[in-house]
Amino acid sequence: MKKFLLLYKIPLLIFLSCCAFYFAFAYNLERTDFFKLLTLYGGLFFLSWKFFKMQRYNLKILLAAAVIFRLLFLFAVPNLSQDFYRFIWDGRLLLEGINPYLMTPAEYFAAGNLPFLGAQELYDGMGSLSAGNPTNYPPLNQLFFALAAFLGGKSILGSVIWLRVFIIAADIGIFYLGRKILRNLNLPESNIFLYLLNPLIIIELTGNLHFEGVMLFFLLAALYLLQCQKWLFSALFFSCSIAVKLIPLMFLPLLFRRLGWKRALVYYAATGIILLLFFLPFLSGVFAENFFSSINLWFQKFEFNAGFYYVIRWIGYEVEGYNIISYAGPTLAGVVFVSILIMAILERNHKMRGLLTSMMFGMFIYLSLATTVHPWYLATPLVLSVFTRYKFVHVWSLMVVLSYFAYSQAGFQENLWLVAVEYVVVIGMMGYELFFQPSDTKYQEIKSGMENSI
Repeated sequence: MKKFLLLYKIPLLIFLSCCAFYFAFAYNLERTDFFKLLTLYGGLFFLSWKFFKMQRYNLKILLAAAVIFRLLFLFAVPNLSQDFYRFIWDGRLLLEGINPYLMTPAEYFAAGNLPFLGAQELYDGMGSLSAGNPTNYPPLNQLFFALAAFLGGKSILGSVIWLRVFIIAADIGIFYLGRKILRNLNLPESNIFLYLLNPLIIIELTGNLHFEGVMLFFLLAALYLLQCQKWLFSALFFSCSIAVKLIPLMFLPLLFRRLGWKRALVYYAATGIILLLFFLPFLSGVFAENFFSSINLWFQKFEFNAGFYYVIRWIGYEVEGYNIISYAGPTLAGVVFVSILIMAILERNHKMRGLLTSMMFGMFIYLSLATTVHPWYLATPLVLSVFTRYKFVHVWSLMVVLSYFAYSQAGFQENLWLVAVEYVVVIGMMGYELFFQPSDTKYQEIKSGMENSI
C-alpha cells in the first residue's frame, strides 16, 4: 500500500491541481485579467506535461484525465470568446427555416425584423463585428449549430452544453483514430495525448466552443482511411472536414503523390461532388456574394497576432504611408498557395509520415503569413505534429497565450513586442529542430522501421 501511494501520490496531486486550475479558468476568469490568465495557462501547461510524462504508458488514465478536464467546462459560458452567440444565432435561424447566409444579424435589426424569440440577447452577446458581417461557417458546421439550438431549446446555456458535447465527442474520436494512425506508423500511441492534454486544445475548443476539433476528427478519419487504402470513404470524410471548416482544402494538392494522378483525380472529383451536396440547399447568388465576401475579410480587413505580415505592414507604412493589407493579404495568400503546390511534388508525400509532415509545414506556412492568427487556429498543426518528430508547434501552443494581452487593453491594442517574442521563440525552435537538433538513434530506428512497413 505504501509503495502504491508513493507511485500515484504525485500524479494524483498534479491531476487535482489541473482540475482546480481548469475550474478557475472556466468559472472565475475574465479575459481582461491577463496576468491571471497567463498564470493559469502557464501552470496548466507545465502540470499537463508532467502528468503526461509520468503516465505516458497508461493510456486509460490519460484518457480519463483528458475527458474529466473537458467535463469541468460543461456548464460554463465561454469567457474568452463571443463566437458561440453567433453559432446559436445561425442554428436558430436554420430551425426557423431561414438561410443563415443571406442576411447579417445587423440587417435583421436595421429592418426591425427579429427572426426568432431571444434574438436580442444573442445579438447583444455576439458584438458588433460578428453582427455586421455575413456568416462564414460552412454547411456541416451549421448543422451542428442547429442541432445544439434544437436540443438546447430556448436556453443559451442549454445550447452551449450541447455544442460542448459535440466537441468532446469529436476529441474522443480523435483519440481513437489518432491511436490507429500512430500504430500504423510504428510510433508511440501515447503521442496523441500531446494534443488531447494540451491546455490550448481543452480551453479553446471545449472551453470556448471552437469547432476545429470536429473538423480534425473528420480529417483524421479521412487520413486513416487513406492509410487503409479506402479511397472513396476517405474522400467522404475529407469532404465532411471541409464542410465544417474550409482549412483542409489546402491539403488536397498534398495528397497527389500518395494517390497517384489517376486516383487523385477521382478523389478530388468525389470530394468536390460531396462538398457541393452539402452546399446545395443554401446556394443562391446572395449566398455566393455574402459567403465569399466574409472569407475575403480575413485577407483584407482583419488583423490579429500576425507574424511576417506585421513586418510587411511596417514596411508598407514606411514606403507607402498607409496600411497595405488590401493587397498584402491576398499576395501572401498567393504565396501560401504556390508554396503548397511546390510541397505537393515532394517525393516524401508518397509515404504517410512524409505526407503528415508536409501537411503540418503547409499549415505553418499559412499561419505564419496570415493576417489573423487566433490561438485556436493552432489546433490543426498541433494534431498533425504528433505524427512527426517536430515539437515547435507545441512551443507555439504555449507562446500563443501572449496574444490575449490585447483583450486587457482599452481599444483592443496589441503589444507588438509580445507578438515578436512569440514568433521569434517559435521560429527559433523550428530552426533548431530543422538544422541543429542532433540525430536521435531511437528515432532513426523508428523511422527505418516505419519506412520498411509503409
